[in-house]
Amino acid sequence: MPVMKPARDVGIVGYGSYVPRYRLPATEVARVWTDGTGGAPIKEKAVPGLDEDTLTIALEAARNALARARIDPQDIGAVWVGSESHPYAVKPTGTIIAEAIGASPHTEAADWQFACKAGTETIQAGIGFVAGGMAKYVLGIGADTAQGRPGDALEYTAAAGGAAFIIGPAEESLAVFEATYSYVTDTPDFWRRQYAHYPSHGQRFTGEPAYFHHVTSAGQHLMQELGRTAKDFEYVVLHQPNAKFPQRAARMLGFEKEQWATGLLSPVVGNTYAGASLLGLTAVLDVAKPGDRILCVSFGSGAGSDAFAIKVTGAITERRSLAPTTQTYIDRRVEIDYATYARYRQKLQMK
Repeated sequence: MPVMKPARDVGIVGYGSYVPRYRLPATEVARVWTDGTGGAPIKEKAVPGLDEDTLTIALEAARNALARARIDPQDIGAVWVGSESHPYAVKPTGTIIAEAIGASPHTEAADWQFACKAGTETIQAGIGFVAGGMAKYVLGIGADTAQGRPGDALEYTAAAGGAAFIIGPAEESLAVFEATYSYVTDTPDFWRRQYAHYPSHGQRFTGEPAYFHHVTSAGQHLMQELGRTAKDFEYVVLHQPNAKFPQRAARMLGFEKEQWATGLLSPVVGNTYAGASLLGLTAVLDVAKPGDRILCVSFGSGAGSDAFAIKVTGAITERRSLAPTTQTYIDRRVEIDYATYARYRQKLQMK
């Protein structure tokens, strides 16, 4: 399949992020479950507070995106939220976000699901919606309050955070989408059955046949179709289930460390699932210069990847200062212990 290029140039009119302030050090998880001998795959992870969930995280990110976009919320033709931890099993998060930001009632709203790439799905669909004239603007969000079974490897990295993007006409955008490409297969590396509280995963199976195969295939195909190599991009942002995977995948795609280091958030905030690659993209947009090119590749278990070639415009310089940077949220941290984490994440079922 060839890369997807919109008939009309479309870009990011506004973007925003949000990361909860609470941090659980990976050494705390190791202390409780392995007496400190289990190692620490990341430094720490972000943990939502008692009054935070995917909805509140998505809303904060959306408000920051609106601040940078400087548009009337009534002009947003669709509000889409990608997540695997929506607060309601039956009741959309998208309608609540639309109401809270003032986009309702004359808008489309929906929730999206494809594991960790649910967020980038909303961006791809938003590109098509705007390019096809179906809407002037689309708000696409990736947010999660990820869960990991107590003592499981996922518990070290299953974190919380979100990113929001307002897609609109290129002439109003601070970054323009040059092309996008998707690569999917039926690879069951990670799943959660209905009524199951925690997800299951295929251990090492999640690496080679799942993450690395899909991320590198999507990234390589997009670059080949565009006639580009890693040297043509200033930054690369990949899905971040841990610290090692995106570093290795970036090297496999031909990128040098200075090209991927800015967008690597896993060591300090953990894997925010649907928001992982998108949060990394917000961190890059916080520092990118006009003319810079960015390759962003998501990954969702099940499995698939969405790849985007993005070019930053001159509007970035003025508009990024209109909302908090992603690094601001990372620096605003309160360390907690495992007992507090267990309480906040309701690990102890009382009934």
